[in-house]
Amino acid sequence: MYAIEIFYSEEDEGYIAIVPELPGCSAFGETEERALQEVKIAMKLWLETAREMDRAIPVPLKRSLAASPA
Repeated sequence: MYAIEIFYSEEDEGYIAIVPELPGCSAFGETEERALQEVKIAMKLWLETAREMDRAIPVPLKRSLAASPA
């Protein structure tokens, strides 16, 4: 599974979701939840297009969750 980063953009007045491992794969939403929904669609389309064009698809990086400080 690819990592997804979501952040608020004051300039756009909404949330931006990006998939760092898939260049150019991003989406916008008025809420975090909507940005997440939209980026999942963008990821699917990114991967489908890469397959159709016979382009390399990055392997998701393995990540571990760090424990939150107490």
